[in-house]
Amino acid sequence: MKRGWAAATVVAVATAMLAGCTGGGSHNTETADSAAKGGPGAPGHAEGGASVAPGEVAPTEPSAPEDFRSTFALDVDTASYSYAQRTLRDGARPAPRTVRTEEFVNSFPQGYRRPKGDGFFVSADGARTSAKGWSLMRIGLATKKSDPKAPRRPAALTFVLDVSGSMAEPGRLDLVKSALRTAAGQLRGSDSVSLVTFSGEAETVLPMTRLDDGGRARLKAAVGELEPQSSTDLGAGMKEGYRQAAEHRRPGATNRVVLMSDALANTGETGADSILADVARHRKEQNISLFGVGVGSDYGDALMERLTNKGDGSTVYVSTRREAREVFVGQLPRNIQLRARDAKAQVVFDRKAVDDFRLLGYENRAVADEDFRDDSVDGGEIGPGHTVTALYAVRLKHGARGRAATATVRWLDPDNRKPHEESREVSAAALSGAALWTGEEVSPYLRLAAVAAYFADALRSGEGGAESGGEPRPARAEAEPVPGAPTLEKLRAQADRLAEEPGLRSAAGLAKNISRARSAR
Repeated sequence: MKRGWAAATVVAVATAMLAGCTGGGSHNTETADSAAKGGPGAPGHAEGGASVAPGEVAPTEPSAPEDFRSTFALDVDTASYSYAQRTLRDGARPAPRTVRTEEFVNSFPQGYRRPKGDGFFVSADGARTSAKGWSLMRIGLATKKSDPKAPRRPAALTFVLDVSGSMAEPGRLDLVKSALRTAAGQLRGSDSVSLVTFSGEAETVLPMTRLDDGGRARLKAAVGELEPQSSTDLGAGMKEGYRQAAEHRRPGATNRVVLMSDALANTGETGADSILADVARHRKEQNISLFGVGVGSDYGDALMERLTNKGDGSTVYVSTRREAREVFVGQLPRNIQLRARDAKAQVVFDRKAVDDFRLLGYENRAVADEDFRDDSVDGGEIGPGHTVTALYAVRLKHGARGRAATATVRWLDPDNRKPHEESREVSAAALSGAALWTGEEVSPYLRLAAVAAYFADALRSGEGGAESGGEPRPARAEAEPVPGAPTLEKLRAQADRLAEEPGLRSAAGLAKNISRARSAR
């Protein structure tokens, strides 16, 4: 994914919108094999940047993007925001490297319209920022929710549990045990579960067991016996977990490894590359994906994210029993069923209307533009009820009219793996017509996504913390500020107002976290 504003790598984004605010229609197409690679005229295709005559120098202000396409694998992770929230509650700011903008945005409701079947409904909207010429554009992707009582394929879940010494801290192993008891009550009798523990070595404490006919009681008994032990051989745990999952793989079922850990490996194969290679091999050869649940105040965020990206899954972070219950009651079912495999998004900007653009976030999920329709290139697995938001900063040309961008999502059918696409056009008028914070027609969901993205940007750059007396700290060299960023105090006020909107009560927690960030060191 190539970008050109100050030659910077595209940054984060996400945001969702109501379909009525877009500038064009939406269509769903099952694509032919011959369209596996994009070309002129294909949806999502754009030619390269303008040529420069011999002896001329390409302009540098503003610098034009090398191409006008933005491509990334879909991601529904939320761990970055949850971990930041835990850190802020403890009176500290999260390390900038752990702040991923898209995970902040995707942690909040988006109000998207949903499709009637598998696949996605694509939404888009936008508004002007206070930075001259710059707008925020929100692309929203949503899947159909599931009926908890409806038939679904059975699941074969291998839980890989960290029982190392560091898990003795309150809020770690005790939280894992509580979550597993909740899972035992939520899963169906036709599902199968195995438990693998690891500390200095790995051990299967419950072989793959169907939950009907006494299996539920055996699972609860095995959970009750878990105790923290010594060092952390994460590599051994992952190998044994995937061995169990592969040995007991159920055809026609959802086969998944669920890693519950603080991801702090200190024994055995502690290098990420070896563990990552193992995870990628099992995903590719046996279609076993990974769901990561992170715990602990000292947490290996980067390793957990890399593991789940390689494992074609997602990661969450929990620090309270309420959060753990939400994961295993609300999110685990979404990670059992599937609406789409290998899902990718590509946004093509119209150079007649757009001078520059930046994707906010998704740096770790970038896909080469030419690989958008190559279905051998890994995308993301998306379950029922998921929403994915991509937020862009877009600089329109003066007087821009007509189409500004076309957003396309491509995915494989979860059963027959046939490719499908859904697209939506976004008009320049939809991006420039209303002011973000004051326009009456601007969706409150768009404003909430903007608050989350601007807050993430402030944490990434160190803006407004206690050490600087509320003044901006020196930003990271690689970080470009998001245009039109308000102060943290103004962001908190916006979040407080949004919390009064129907369905946006979660904005109150965001406001509280922004206040904590202003006083944290």
